[in-house]
Amino acid sequence: MGMTSVRMPDDLLQRLDSMATRLRRSKGWIINDAVREYLEREDLRQRRDEETREALAELDAGQVVDGEEVLAWIDSWGSDKELEPPR
Repeated sequence: MGMTSVRMPDDLLQRLDSMATRLRRSKGWIINDAVREYLEREDLRQRRDEETREALAELDAGQVVDGEEVLAWIDSWGSDKELEPPR
């Protein structure tokens, strides 16, 4: 396992110390948890951004489906006359 050091303001370090005591966890455990959550959140944000850009490119290219066709298809689900998905 790798190791790194972090400089932080005294007030933040004091809060970290207090939280570690309250949780009965090490400061390292709290920092690892916080960094993990931050990275997961940023990965999700980046994926959403990429998906949005892809969707906008599809829209610009005219790759759209009429909303009324989609609603009619959904309404037909489970019926004897179920429609094919719109293209």
